[in-house]
Amino acid sequence: MSDGETAHGGVLQRLALRALHCLEPERAHDLALWSLQHGLFPAVEQVRDERLRTSCCGLRFANPLGMAAGFDKDARVAPALWNMGFGFVEVGTLTPRPQPGNARPRLFRLREDEAIINRFGFNNAGQAAVRGQLQRWHAMIGRGVLGVNVGANKDSADRIADYAAGALALADVADYLAVNISSPNTPGLRDLQGPRALEKLLAAVGRALAEAGREQCPVLVKIAPDIDEAELAEIIEVAISGGATGLIVSNTTIARPETLRSPQRGEAGGLSGRPLFEPSTRLLAQAHVLAKGRLRLIGVGGVHDAKTAWEKIRAGADLVQLLSAFVYHGPALIPRILRGLLLELERAGHASIGEAVGSGAHDWLEK
Repeated sequence: MSDGETAHGGVLQRLALRALHCLEPERAHDLALWSLQHGLFPAVEQVRDERLRTSCCGLRFANPLGMAAGFDKDARVAPALWNMGFGFVEVGTLTPRPQPGNARPRLFRLREDEAIINRFGFNNAGQAAVRGQLQRWHAMIGRGVLGVNVGANKDSADRIADYAAGALALADVADYLAVNISSPNTPGLRDLQGPRALEKLLAAVGRALAEAGREQCPVLVKIAPDIDEAELAEIIEVAISGGATGLIVSNTTIARPETLRSPQRGEAGGLSGRPLFEPSTRLLAQAHVLAKGRLRLIGVGGVHDAKTAWEKIRAGADLVQLLSAFVYHGPALIPRILRGLLLELERAGHASIGEAVGSGAHDWLEK
């Protein structure tokens, strides 16, 4: 790609983002998904380098940067996201039965804070509706890693059974399963982070994986940032004893930092974006130290450039995810972060991403 093509593509991306941001947020999100699904997005510079390759959870990744769950809820656009340069894509959250989620409006841009508040409530088409699509993607040659995020229906009489149903239905079309027990938008869901409930949940998921013949499918538990160190320590020990492969740290927060400036800051729901970076990264560092290498970690929350992605890795993340920053900066953000990670590796004298994981965890705990 020539410099002229790169500059032209950058202009188109900026114009497209401005147009999208003139629309109501959820309508803009739907239009963005439609565009990606139909191949209507500008070419993005591909950054491929052996130093970015990494292994995690028994899987190989072309690079450590992934799209977090919540962007592609109904598993519509993973191939487009891989083509943009993401090393992995996590779809969902998917529930056993379709559900509409909470009433609109339920998505809010906090432009002044480069943040987002959502209270979607696991709106999705249901696992049966997307299974065929996931099956086709899973069979693609040369694709990126595919994660599937599963959850429980809001009106379920047995939420643990819902997670087991998700594992049984989707484990054979997923490279890894993410167990989402930390969304703040389904009342009572975060209670599943308690040790007894989590123990039962992981046991049920394990039985479902055995029934599906996918005992080796990695299971990662997605946790909330709004927990203390004692709660985190309990989650880690239960996750390990329950056979989980890792943690995703973290989901959105119900906290509202005093630094928020946007008039939308009082909306109910989970806050993501830049304000989540410090608390989620500190929690990530705590998890790295407490787990002592027994769990693999995905760091998510506030990643918006190469520096913040690098800090997640230094805090203990084997892999890094983003979402809100993609909304604000578009596809051009992906190669910027990957090029920046290569520069950070050079500065630190590391030959690979794996060498940097956790190298700054104690620095974060001392802040």
